[in-house]
Amino acid sequence: MTDIEVTERAEVLTAGVRKTVPTDELTDFFSHAFAETMRVLTAQGVQPAGPPYGKYYGMPGAAVDVEAGFPVAAPVTGSGEVEPGLLPGGSVVEAVHIGPYDTLVQTYAAIEDFVAVRGLTPSDVMWESYLSDPEVEPDPATWRTLISWPVTGEASRAPMTQ
Repeated sequence: MTDIEVTERAEVLTAGVRKTVPTDELTDFFSHAFAETMRVLTAQGVQPAGPPYGKYYGMPGAAVDVEAGFPVAAPVTGSGEVEPGLLPGGSVVEAVHIGPYDTLVQTYAAIEDFVAVRGLTPSDVMWESYLSDPEVEPDPATWRTLISWPVTGEASRAPMTQ
């Protein structure tokens, strides 16, 4: 069961790397983007202000336009591949996915049903916040990923369980 709810979020400043990559190369892209972003943040004396994220510009297909990095408390200066950005604020549908990344599609399907039932319009942009560190928690069945998908339209604020 997945609890899904609509919540209000403030914009969040970020630093990350954006690139269009083949879907089967996402793991390598994320590793590179997180390492490169941390290198730049360290050089600028900035600490991440939350867990790493992956921001998707449109639904993934054979390739995906994706940004990966970290939220930050203060603006950063772009350096190399790393650019400042933000996670948008406003109404956001959120759900915590528990399990391996290759089963995220099930939680996305539940979110799409939730959005459709409520007559909401989803944004072309959505992001995942990786609440679990696979190096610390090696069992994929325990991984927690917060999916956030901005929406417009009127909605009940009551959570829905799928």
